Amino acid sequence: MITRIFVALFLALAPATAFANQCPAMMQAIDAAMPNASLSDADMAKVKQLRQQGEDLHKAGDHAGSEAALGQAKTMLGI
Repeated sequence: MITRIFVALFLALAPATAFANQCPAMMQAIDAAMPNASLSDADMAKVKQLRQQGEDLHKAGDHAGSEAALGQAKTMLGI
């Protein structure tokens, strides 16, 4: 019985760690695209702000919020 509980708990938590690993990959993609982006100064400032916000949320454990902010930055960069 206890073994089943541990297996169920592991299976429930395993996807959370997989999604947590997407944030760094998204940040790397943004960092790689920023030097070649042809955005206005205001848009580039917004991308940098969203990128930083995404990193801060990731460090705080809010991976959904992090992915939302990083997704906005990626959209602005066209990636």
